[in-house]
Amino acid sequence: GFSARGLLFTSFHDSHFILILSFIGKRRFKIQKDFLVEVSQVINVGVAGPMMGIIQYGDDPVTEFSLKQFSSSKDLKPAISKIVQKGGLSNVGKALSYINKHFFSDANGNRGGAPNVAVVLVDGWPTDKVEEASRLARESGINIFFVTIEGPDENEKQNVMETNFVDKAVCRTNGFFSLSISSWFALRKEVQSLVKRVCDTDRLVCSKTCLNANDIAFVIDGSSSVGTGNFRTVLQFVANVTQEFEISDTDTRVGIIQYTYEQRLEFAFGQHNNKADLLNAIKHINYWSGGTSTGAAITYAADQLFSKSKPNKRKIMIVITDGRSYDDVRAPALAVHRKGVIAYSIGIAWAIQDDLEYIATDPDRDHSFFMDEFDNLYNVLTKIIHNICNEFNSQPRN
Repeated sequence: GFSARGLLFTSFHDSHFILILSFIGKRRFKIQKDFLVEVSQVINVGVAGPMMGIIQYGDDPVTEFSLKQFSSSKDLKPAISKIVQKGGLSNVGKALSYINKHFFSDANGNRGGAPNVAVVLVDGWPTDKVEEASRLARESGINIFFVTIEGPDENEKQNVMETNFVDKAVCRTNGFFSLSISSWFALRKEVQSLVKRVCDTDRLVCSKTCLNANDIAFVIDGSSSVGTGNFRTVLQFVANVTQEFEISDTDTRVGIIQYTYEQRLEFAFGQHNNKADLLNAIKHINYWSGGTSTGAAITYAADQLFSKSKPNKRKIMIVITDGRSYDDVRAPALAVHRKGVIAYSIGIAWAIQDDLEYIATDPDRDHSFFMDEFDNLYNVLTKIIHNICNEFNSQPRN
């Protein structure tokens, strides 16, 4: 029941995919290669479409070819048939660590915004532990699929290190990310099923991380009490928060509203689609000066920004204010909470605790912050990033 051979990875239009093979008898190894050839032909590899690479694993993993080595399905066919079997153990955990560290680098052809997929072929069971390695790979956004063939016999089960290794390894234990195949001869029937799954970019949950899966709206108080110098400090804080995220049209997007009695959309989600442009736009926001209608600003954010949010993005609102709102914040805050917006409130100087708590998503201690002066904004930077990621990672995986 030992397995040890190969990873295949490809990027479907907007996705990258890798597959891991297993070490077995020569005949089975050939079946496995035939399966990979068929997968490579069905997915239609190309520069504008999926990209595919293969890793063979045994005692140690080795890249047979990287994502960028072949730019068409036609070229992949002879390359796969030339792969030579190496033998050895079935160190799947080691293979997953290897992929996580080396395979999906930009140098190897990774394209930003395209999901990364690893398909692991296992004959029988792994000879090392997979849980930790797969968790780290998932957290870095790699969608892990397992194709298990045959599995251990009754008398072999005592040698299995992690009996439910598939559930521990895959992106979700809902059956979508794992295929269990009774025999090697049934493998070829699964080509269409596997390809359909790895191409379903909406269901590739692991490509979403706390840094690339958000629409973040900053709602900034531009009232007279803030003053020009403090307003620059606020903008620097907004830039520092933004700096932490992966910014692109398919990753995290940022929109900004400045408010006084009135509201001004400084820029919308997706208007600045790379980090340099975005940071530049933040720097050039002009201070407005006027009153403080925080409630109206939150409603405006819902209408102008969150109504245009992408369905698969987490909606995050960060409100920064230095005073009491002239209008009611409670009803507008409740309305955005109901629409699934996660709201953070940052109050400075004369901000009112009640307002801040109404604005913030529960629990307040994770979403609401107060400081005496603007220069202390930096103290909450790491807390906010940490809390956004913590909340994202603690969502149930199933």
